[in-house]
Amino acid sequence: MSMTRTTAIVTGAARGIGLATTDLFLAEGRRVAMVDRDADELQRVAAERENVIPITCDVSDPEAVAAMARRAVADLGEVHALVNNAGVADFGPIDECDFATCQRVMGTNLDGVFLCSQALSPALRAVSGAIVNIASISGLRASTLRVAYGTSKAAVIHLTRQQAAEWGEHGVRANCVCPGPVRTKLAMAVHTQEIIDAYHDAIPLNRYGSEREVAEVICFLCSDRAAYVTGQTLAADGGFESTGVGLPALRG
Repeated sequence: MSMTRTTAIVTGAARGIGLATTDLFLAEGRRVAMVDRDADELQRVAAERENVIPITCDVSDPEAVAAMARRAVADLGEVHALVNNAGVADFGPIDECDFATCQRVMGTNLDGVFLCSQALSPALRAVSGAIVNIASISGLRASTLRVAYGTSKAAVIHLTRQQAAEWGEHGVRANCVCPGPVRTKLAMAVHTQEIIDAYHDAIPLNRYGSEREVAEVICFLCSDRAAYVTGQTLAADGGFESTGVGLPALRG
């Protein structure tokens, strides 16, 4: 059954895909709790927007997440959507990934999704809300230099299925979006022209995606237009995952 969806919580909301998702939710008429651990940037972008509630929170900290959930529910009243977008990356050879690095990446990328979802599940169940977890193409296909990052994102994909399987009876839908290469300021700052050209050659659409394009998928999955969609993993990647290890030179 369709109902008015008027609120959302977005983690990692101060920049990138999280900020683009926030802006789309605002355009839909939702109030948004913007969650991020970067207090200064969060306050800056929140001050430029109406109908937002900025909440500083490190999603890897259970006590901080519990406090965030209490405030978000109190201020929003109801929670119709939760977008678990907060994430960190650490790229390097597998032999150089120490346990502390692995813990840090897992703490935000996996534990953060678990903690936020658990803390907000009563509110989501109360209104048959939607969860969208942001994983990565790196969770679908292995790649060098991404042992902690890719493994954390693969775990998020499976956690999403567990949530869908167990919370479905309460009307809660859980889906996962796996972005491919996205043209963010950070990516463009660290990607050499050689890397950019290689991605363009490997992606069937021959380009990077935009933050807005990924946000459109997230907002769709949070909407009643996706009312019968749950437990799914959707790669917003220009076809990158579909080509596997195929050589671009053999496409034609």
